Amino acid sequence: MALRGAVGTACNVGGRHRNPSLLSVPHYLKLKFHYPPSHALHRFTAFPIYRPGGLKYPIRAISEATVDPLTPKKEDEEQSPQNWTIKMLYDGDCPLCMREVNMLRERNKDYGTIKFVDISSDEYSPEENQGLDYKTVMGRIHAILFDGTVVTDVEAFRRLYEQVGLGWVYAITKYEPIATITDAVYGVWAKYRLQITGRPPLEDILELRKKNKDEECNDRNSCKK
Repeated sequence: MALRGAVGTACNVGGRHRNPSLLSVPHYLKLKFHYPPSHALHRFTAFPIYRPGGLKYPIRAISEATVDPLTPKKEDEEQSPQNWTIKMLYDGDCPLCMREVNMLRERNKDYGTIKFVDISSDEYSPEENQGLDYKTVMGRIHAILFDGTVVTDVEAFRRLYEQVGLGWVYAITKYEPIATITDAVYGVWAKYRLQITGRPPLEDILELRKKNKDEECNDRNSCKK
């Protein structure tokens, strides 16, 4: 009875009826909400809160996390190893070609033997690739060995595949008359590659590249030789 009277008195403070469970709130139940700026990245962390009676409830609090901005990197810089044994010159604007390039890139992650060079890039430099200019390399596949030897056609594919554990695919092309036949078939593909992939003739592509380069030179008042 004494306990009930005490509780009743406490509930009638100031003539108002109050819930006894709200009279005293422990400090660990007093939550302060923080709203971080909209541009910040939020992380939700769960931690326990105890109520009278021993019940345990998970409460999620919001905290800010700082994220360093990502600096975009060129794909070739990420994929090409320092100690390469063969360099693949490829046309990055050729959709069918890129399927094979991407497959080799994926395989090369385990081998690190191929350096990939996109000849369609504005940064492509013939001087760094045995003097092979854009027009020449657009005509057929070219690869450069570490010692500077240039290989073309099916032999280039065979050398590249050998470097990523797929040498068996082109192994038969080492022998005659298979070597001559496969080179002839590839020559037809190389000749009509642009038409097959729905691109304009090489002369039009060269003209467009020259025009774009001239415009860039005029904008910068200088031109890279």
